[in-house]
Amino acid sequence: MNHLIPEIDEIPLRATDFLRSAPDYKLPLGVPYLGMGSSYFAPLAFRYMGINIIPEIASEYFELRKHSPKSSRGVILSQSGESSESLWCSDLFNSFVCITNSTDSSLGRHTGAEKTILIHGGEEKYSSSKTYINTLLALFRGFGINPEVAVDLLHKKAEKYREKGKQMAEEVYRLRSTGKIHGMYILGSGPNIATAYEASLILSETTKLCYTGLPMAQYDHGPKETAADSIVIQIMSKGSSYDRTKKLSEKISSAGAHVLTVEEEDLPEELTILNNIVPFNYMAAYLAEKLNIGKTFAIGGKVTTVPSGK
Repeated sequence: MNHLIPEIDEIPLRATDFLRSAPDYKLPLGVPYLGMGSSYFAPLAFRYMGINIIPEIASEYFELRKHSPKSSRGVILSQSGESSESLWCSDLFNSFVCITNSTDSSLGRHTGAEKTILIHGGEEKYSSSKTYINTLLALFRGFGINPEVAVDLLHKKAEKYREKGKQMAEEVYRLRSTGKIHGMYILGSGPNIATAYEASLILSETTKLCYTGLPMAQYDHGPKETAADSIVIQIMSKGSSYDRTKKLSEKISSAGAHVLTVEEEDLPEELTILNNIVPFNYMAAYLAEKLNIGKTFAIGGKVTTVPSGK
């Protein structure tokens, strides 16, 4: 059995665990939300919903602020609680809210952590799947948005999401076998820009192929000229950019792009971020299997640790 699949299969269960276990709380507005990789993409989704937060890449925020006086408050997200760049930023604030999967982590135990929110993602050895979903849930709860209908769909449509991911893996494998594919893009709009970034991350690290995640409109401003013999996966959601996305798909298809789509039609746009990412998790697992990729983290570990930037 594909060794990645059991973790992905746990997504609905772990999401329900969070909804049942997490207390009620409010997250601060108007402050930086810092993270790396998936922990940066999650708050970015909420910024594009119109939530008044300031998502920042932790490493770059640290370089910007390391010689400045401490800020009063922020939010630091790290699924492991051990990512170096997030830990560097913990000393930039008088106090901060920590969102992590481990209260016993270095970040969770930091003296500046005024509150630690546990995401209840459980153990995760491979690419962020359960922990990304549960980080989104932690943010939904903190901003007072009820995501229960989306979590219910994670259970009800689990097999559908798996099959969609498997189909996309088979199609991408088939197309790449022709030897003509020169680029692979994943595009999203609104809050699903974060989904596109997350999908490109997990697919790249799992399959060892290069995927580019982009806002749909940014792709439309130039990269669409690479359409011929490329693969473009459009994340569809019924927001203000829906019609533009459909028209772009038609345009680049006629120019020679192979266009695939992912869409959760049964949810409002803001909630689709919980569900649209799941087929990509399965796609990564099945495509890695077809490519005989045996190890997800071959060059580095799941947790990125680097020499101190202080």
